[in-house]
Amino acid sequence: MLSRLPWPVPALLAWASAWALFGTGHMLAWPVWASLAIASVFGVVSSVSGGTWWRRVMIGAGFPLSLALSGVLSVPAWAWLLPLALLLLIYPLNAWRDAPLFPTPAEALRDVAAAAPLPGAALVLDAGSGLGDGLKALHRAYPMAQLHGLEWSWPLRAISALRCPWARVRHGDIWRADWSPYALVYLFQRPESMERAVDKARAQLKPGAWLVSLEFEAESLEPQVILDCADGRKVWLYRAPFQTRKARM
Repeated sequence: MLSRLPWPVPALLAWASAWALFGTGHMLAWPVWASLAIASVFGVVSSVSGGTWWRRVMIGAGFPLSLALSGVLSVPAWAWLLPLALLLLIYPLNAWRDAPLFPTPAEALRDVAAAAPLPGAALVLDAGSGLGDGLKALHRAYPMAQLHGLEWSWPLRAISALRCPWARVRHGDIWRADWSPYALVYLFQRPESMERAVDKARAQLKPGAWLVSLEFEAESLEPQVILDCADGRKVWLYRAPFQTRKARM
């Protein structure tokens, strides 16, 4: 996968491939707008391999910017809005304040089921399912659970649903959704949004339910269990009713 390659290799490969698609369309005498659209779509889809927001923007916008600077041909002014529109479709504005699109490693949750056992048909939510990697990891951990995914981006929701046909993946805002039916809610957020997740979990998760966070801890809560991933990251498990962490000396 591109995301596993060192930066800037993912960007260079994406840009080169987008240029190859554009050149192919030109040789086949496609309309300029069609060649631009296909190459831009490829670049934007490839942008999910970027590890940060700025890298994703660079990957997604790299081809149209390089085309504009090259002076190879002139295109209508409106055509340059296409890549931006595609980026906003995959990364809606309200999603920029939440989690980055980092995939959950395949084996990151392998020990979660032993630490947080659930009934066979328990409801489990991946809050912000992205491309479906978190759902896949949860499926390995809880093969009998009823897995649900919630994703704000329509394209990512569609990809997640295709990759995880055994899960129910819906479009929606994780902050407006009701978490109360779930026995476990899994998050891969960022530090700035963890306290918001804690407030929601306190208000909605029932006693005995679990809040599971990859890499980022809820600093105001006392974890029930802390697991170590193979790559050095941690998985933080909190169980309702949550215990407030005592002040550190």
